[in-house]
Amino acid sequence: MSPDFEHIVIGAGISGLGMAHGSARRGISTLVLEGADRVGGCINSLTFPGCGDFWTEAGSHSCFNTYGHLLDILRDLGLIHRLTSKGKLSYRLWQDGQRRSVFSALHHLELLFSLPRLLGSGKSGKGVAELYGAGLGRRNYRDLFRYAFRAVICQEPDEFPADLLFRRKPRRKEIARSFTFPGGLSDIPRAIAGQDALEVRTGVRVSGIEPDGNGYRVSLLDGSELGCRYLTLAVPPDRVAALLSEGWDELRSLIGGIRMSKIETLVLCVPAEGIGHLPPLAGLISIDDAFYSMVSRDYLPDAQHRGFAFHFPQGAVDAAAQVQCICRVLGIDEEPILGLSRVSNRLPALRAGHSELVERIDALLAGGRLAITGNWFLGVSIEDCLTRSRRELERLFPT
Repeated sequence: MSPDFEHIVIGAGISGLGMAHGSARRGISTLVLEGADRVGGCINSLTFPGCGDFWTEAGSHSCFNTYGHLLDILRDLGLIHRLTSKGKLSYRLWQDGQRRSVFSALHHLELLFSLPRLLGSGKSGKGVAELYGAGLGRRNYRDLFRYAFRAVICQEPDEFPADLLFRRKPRRKEIARSFTFPGGLSDIPRAIAGQDALEVRTGVRVSGIEPDGNGYRVSLLDGSELGCRYLTLAVPPDRVAALLSEGWDELRSLIGGIRMSKIETLVLCVPAEGIGHLPPLAGLISIDDAFYSMVSRDYLPDAQHRGFAFHFPQGAVDAAAQVQCICRVLGIDEEPILGLSRVSNRLPALRAGHSELVERIDALLAGGRLAITGNWFLGVSIEDCLTRSRRELERLFPT
């Protein structure tokens, strides 16, 4: 019996959509299955009733002109002309209940004497604390960079793989250095999912996958089944391990050991006139408060509204304390808040040596028709996700 689709992708975050876009561009019949009621995963531009079309990012915040794979997709879709340059604003520290300059926590002489060690040191196999503690200075790492890195990955950074924190990528100078879209970054997954070349079904839960001859059988929670020749899993590692059936024991064991970090994000919209005392800023890096970071929407100013996203470690403080925290930091009462939403996300808590683990996973996948992608291979940025998906795409469907 012929399969329902040549290629089925499970998961409609940017990793899965990037994989689906690539196979559809090759003329391969492609279906994307997503359990949530929307596409995008951690890309989530929120709007609120009463705030018009004003949006604030609840997850991914940034795209850069170093994101080559993303820019290739945007060119495919004819969206380059819609890129919206982000204004240049600075981050500040939040410490002792005050906004401070980032440079106020920097030990300049220590940095000067430590940098040569960083420039001459390899990253492979090292955690962030080991590499940058030596290369930036122990006091600098303790007082500043630990919190700055924590703000980037929304988790404690000490054991995070140093080679996955920042990766050098070539710039495309004809593109604005940092950009978004008129409707926020969610314009990207919506555009990929909306093209006629592929089919996307949301609100569909997958219960299991099984090899089936030269392909795979995908079982859904409603009792139905779908067949395909090629299958991509673009979901978190614990979900991958749960879906893999017997026969994938070693692969399931490797992937099942990858931990996840949970964060809670409070996204709010306030009237611009009610918060005029707060100057425009990119965001705040928390040193000693309950949140990891705050990222603002000030890079794309609006005459009527301002938006903010506060990232908290899950369970650190209760819901009421979170609201009290954001009001204290912004210097407002609850009354001016026009919209408030709480979003939960899970991010990979990777550890030093992760690249070697990925090599073992790839060795088990080699030669097969199963691909696995996500933000837990090369890093959590949009481009890191698409880089992994591109590699898996070329393996399954070489050009």
